[in-house]
Amino acid sequence: MFKDRIDAGKRLSKLLSDYREDKNAVIFAIPRGGVVVGGAVAEELSLCLDVVVTKKIGAPFNEEFAVGAVAPDGTLFIYEEAVARYGIKKTYLEKEAKSKLEEIRQRLIKFRGKAFYESLEGKKAIVVDDGIATGFTVKAAVDFLKKLNADKIIVAVPVIAPDSVYEFKKICDELYYIYSEEPFYAVGQFYEDFSQVEDEEVIEILKKYGKEV
Repeated sequence: MFKDRIDAGKRLSKLLSDYREDKNAVIFAIPRGGVVVGGAVAEELSLCLDVVVTKKIGAPFNEEFAVGAVAPDGTLFIYEEAVARYGIKKTYLEKEAKSKLEEIRQRLIKFRGKAFYESLEGKKAIVVDDGIATGFTVKAAVDFLKKLNADKIIVAVPVIAPDSVYEFKKICDELYYIYSEEPFYAVGQFYEDFSQVEDEEVIEILKKYGKEV
């Protein structure tokens, strides 16, 4: 059990000690909770912090039930099994993706000052979130960073659902986590304090640890 996201980030940084002060390693945190974890890792390991914003697409009948995700370049990831099972229409997914992409661009400008990313050639991208359940948003982030030609993709999270471990080992070069246990209900069950993170806190953390990549 983690006290909060900062505690989780400090503990996670111990698994990433090989990247301490590595000028070619960049943390890409998933806002908003992932930025608090990523900030703690950045502080412990003296690494640069950036963000990659992806957005979950919820089902028409339940916004919290993920049926896909959108990356910053507009790539749509679909949970094919759920879409087929519930008969979710392609037109719904495309409409949601378009709306989410606009949200992504606005948030990138708010957090980073720009939506454009430089090439990551020669860089190691460490993707950090506060946890992975289905992992659609993190998968979208990994795919996006691969397209930026990162030399290596590392995914580091305090907790990951057991069902997701195998999937993520297939799509990244290295996977680090502290907890992966059953029964797994939600990421928040592994935190004493899993309160909502506000945009202002994200911006402050990025001002402290972020820089031009």
